[in-house]
Amino acid sequence: MLLFVGLGNPGPSHAGNRHNIGFMAVQAIARRHEISPWRRRFQGVAVEGNIASERVLLLLPGTYMNESGRAVAEAANFYKLGLGNIVAFHDEVELPPGKVRLKRGGGNAGHNGLRSISEHVGNDYHRVRFGVGHPGDKNLMERYVLQDFAKSEWPWVEALCDIVADNVALLIEGKDSTFQNKIHLAMEAKGFGADEELPGSE
Repeated sequence: MLLFVGLGNPGPSHAGNRHNIGFMAVQAIARRHEISPWRRRFQGVAVEGNIASERVLLLLPGTYMNESGRAVAEAANFYKLGLGNIVAFHDEVELPPGKVRLKRGGGNAGHNGLRSISEHVGNDYHRVRFGVGHPGDKNLMERYVLQDFAKSEWPWVEALCDIVADNVALLIEGKDSTFQNKIHLAMEAKGFGADEELPGSE
């Protein structure tokens, strides 16, 4: 079994925040693959289903970002999952808007959700990093990620989440570079190209 955890903060007031793009992506995966219903489990909400012949648990922690690791640890312990079976989907201010990069382990770059997961289960899990742009001043960072995406940003946000959901089987099959490349090409095909400054990148 794989555990896909979307990082974000619970509640309607945070639903559109840049910090919640991990939630949005995992919700899009559930919709695309008709996995339902979400139920209260593991200090959050979770749903279980099959994608690409693999059993997958989708989890949205209800613990707030800086305690995400508590929910992840509870789910991982319940299913006896190793770190190689855990994938965290999260916002990344060091990447331009709309860009996606994958990595396993490494630093947490000041991301409280990743730091919490590493504290609870270890560091060597997979991360799918969604670029949301940088406010230009690190002192503005907290306010920036806790703001909703601007109206002009929603087209690329929604396109990205849908494209991730469409191609997630590649991720499950361990074809990380193909997954990343497919997302890049599909975003470009929709007009969100590599050379284009997307809203949110100023």
